[in-house]
Amino acid sequence: MKVCLKAASVTQQDSYFTVQTDSVPIRIWFVTDQILRIRAGFDGDFSEESYSLVTTAWEDRMDDFMKGYRKRITAAQAVLTEEENQAVLQGKELKVIVEKEPFRICVYDKEGTQLHADIVDLAYMEDSNHRRIHTCEISPEDCFYGFGEKSGEFNKAQKFMGMSPKDAMGYNPKETDSLYKHIPFYIKLNRNTQKAVGYFYHNTYECDFDMGREKSNYWKMHSRYRTDGGDIDLFLITGPSIRQVVERYTDLTGKSAMLPKSALGYLGSSMYYPELEADCDDAITEFIDTTKEEGIPVDGFQLSSGYCAVDTEEGIKRCTFTWNKKRFKDPKDFFAQMKKRGVCVSPNVKPGMLLVHPKLEEMKEKDMFIKASESDEPGIGTWWGGKGMFVDFTKASTRENWKALLKENVLEYGTSSVWNDNCEYDSLIDKDCRCSFEGKGGTIGQLKSVMSNIMCHITGEAIHETFGNTRPYIVCRSGHCGIQRYAQTWAGDNLTCWDSLKYNIATILGMSLSGVANQGCDIGGFYGPAPEAELLVRWIQNGIFQPRFSIHSTNTDNTVTEPWMYSDCTDYIREAIRFRYCLFPYLYSLMERAHETGLPIMEPMCSAFQNDPACYEEGVDFMLGDSLLVANVVEKGAKTRKVYFPKENRFFDFYTRMPYEGGETAELDVDLSSIPLFVRSGAIIPMALNQMDNFATQRVTGLSILCEAGRDGAFTLYEDDGVTMEYEKGAFLKTFITMKAGEQTTLSFRNEGAYQTAVEDMQIDMIHREKSPYWVTVNGKEVPHFLHRQKFEGADFGWYYSQRLKSVQIKYPNPKKDYEVVVSFEQFDLIGM
Repeated sequence: MKVCLKAASVTQQDSYFTVQTDSVPIRIWFVTDQILRIRAGFDGDFSEESYSLVTTAWEDRMDDFMKGYRKRITAAQAVLTEEENQAVLQGKELKVIVEKEPFRICVYDKEGTQLHADIVDLAYMEDSNHRRIHTCEISPEDCFYGFGEKSGEFNKAQKFMGMSPKDAMGYNPKETDSLYKHIPFYIKLNRNTQKAVGYFYHNTYECDFDMGREKSNYWKMHSRYRTDGGDIDLFLITGPSIRQVVERYTDLTGKSAMLPKSALGYLGSSMYYPELEADCDDAITEFIDTTKEEGIPVDGFQLSSGYCAVDTEEGIKRCTFTWNKKRFKDPKDFFAQMKKRGVCVSPNVKPGMLLVHPKLEEMKEKDMFIKASESDEPGIGTWWGGKGMFVDFTKASTRENWKALLKENVLEYGTSSVWNDNCEYDSLIDKDCRCSFEGKGGTIGQLKSVMSNIMCHITGEAIHETFGNTRPYIVCRSGHCGIQRYAQTWAGDNLTCWDSLKYNIATILGMSLSGVANQGCDIGGFYGPAPEAELLVRWIQNGIFQPRFSIHSTNTDNTVTEPWMYSDCTDYIREAIRFRYCLFPYLYSLMERAHETGLPIMEPMCSAFQNDPACYEEGVDFMLGDSLLVANVVEKGAKTRKVYFPKENRFFDFYTRMPYEGGETAELDVDLSSIPLFVRSGAIIPMALNQMDNFATQRVTGLSILCEAGRDGAFTLYEDDGVTMEYEKGAFLKTFITMKAGEQTTLSFRNEGAYQTAVEDMQIDMIHREKSPYWVTVNGKEVPHFLHRQKFEGADFGWYYSQRLKSVQIKYPNPKKDYEVVVSFEQFDLIGM
């Protein structure tokens, strides 16, 4: 074992400090004024070779591979001062105290709040199994969020969790661990200080986290990170807000990809269609046509792997880069037919090749596979349908060969979207099987967590090389830190049950705080019998707010989960999906915000309302952007729904505009049509006036802006063509909408960018319960006032005050320039006294 018990010296190098302990050397970087790096060099060489980081302050062996994503910065400065039995490293925002004997490292912010403290004796260890361990002091008042993709309750205090990604079909939504992702990052939030700090363990080996479950009377309450190999390489990311931690973590690992607008539409899918004996192509196009007949919008189809299930010597087997021509007569024509319908098809691609794969020998000759631990033959593991070999994406020549196969057998048929699946590599059980690791050599135990990221990296390159100025749409089930910069993800093959509906929300919220803003869960459940009618309705009513909205199933009772499977409930489902399409301007703007900042689209209440500890345990209610509180019904047979409204805010029922005061809990009556939704004071929510049913072929031509004028607000509306890379060259339109509340409430519209909007008609829906306006102007011109609702509906320029909704409703043609809308609520003295 190796145990760091005392420090002999602390010295300053060019850009970091070295702590020489009695066991291993430790280096401390002030990466920025808000981010520390503490690295215990158990491997001895401090090699810099990261597939994860997009920001570094040092040379890295992967700089060439990461070009286009990575930037180099200069590390922040700090001053070393030696004191009795300790060294103080003072930075601009943070202070690090290295206590020498007994040894530990403590970190403080500029207010003197202790953000982190090691546990003496246990802090930096290598155990007798050569696992590396870091142990930290925690408090009963600490909450822990994130950890990537996790089941169960939202707050992980006193939980034990592993990170060993699995193909976890039909997982228990409360208990199964691990799921599909490997993201060793979490946020600690203290109830007393209300300050947040992030812990990013920059390591690819399998690991586990004990967040206070273990207890020993010899040491303070503690959390433990334990990994199978590599250094303890901790990036400590300060806030004090959760949002600042998330932004800074994504500064390190990458912001969310800017996906095509179709990625926000309804993505049809089921394993049923591609598994039919013949004419799957016709069945899928008929499904799309049926959605249109039913008045249900649709934009995508996730094509499961049945398309590549072909005859082999062992029968029908799934073989990546093949096509079953009985099921898909002419793949190029199939993609053309789907494109004609405005539907983006995402074919499923897997990195494992069965031993009966028709291209196996060709791939072996090109040396594309991970090698066995004790020979130069490919390593063999269990795969879908038998034994198989696994592609080594850490080898440059393999990446080029994979791209060629992907282009020839998938992309050139006519799709710029790929669904990378089954890329956890968990069935290659000999973890000593060898990978190239860019020529250095490594093991699959070390590198399997990054295989999915690299697979998505080269998928993006292949799409750009095939289609040029086209925005890639990549979907991926697995992922390591930084997967968000490549792909939209989802939480795999969930179980069809009420618990999945409920606990999948916390799974998504944990991912949102782990830098992955664009993700979701299969709506209706993937594995199990068909969802009962009530469950399907409730799941879709929740799913419309998830960034990824896909109804996907492989039902065990020979049924297919489709929006119209319960005819008496189709109206509820149609209405919900159409509402999602109305929210497109808001959702697309939030996706672009995530692309710029890394902030969540679905945001946990603890992050949105960090000043209210009553929100710290909430894992069902959430904020969609800054303005909408979503409180879905997730309990079977519910007749009422309790909703807590965070303090120091005011909320309004989306439908009735009934007000609710912050700090209070309301119990609302609900029925099967209910989607409890609340507008936050100061809200600005842009929605489409024209009902779209396909984002690929239709544009927003009318815009309705729902706002609440009780306090100031701001929102950035984002528009571009939604398809190409032209937005990178300035072909976008950002409309900065600011609201100054008061007796004269002013909505200001300021534009930036060269993109020409298609919005011709504007409507403002301004909640103002106290009284009607005295007058309204748009761009300095007085707007006619209508007292008769029907006459207002018939006008294209005017305003009306709805007594039912207590709302000012304003209509006008879009000026397509900078302008202001002024609504005066000054008192008008009719009597003249």
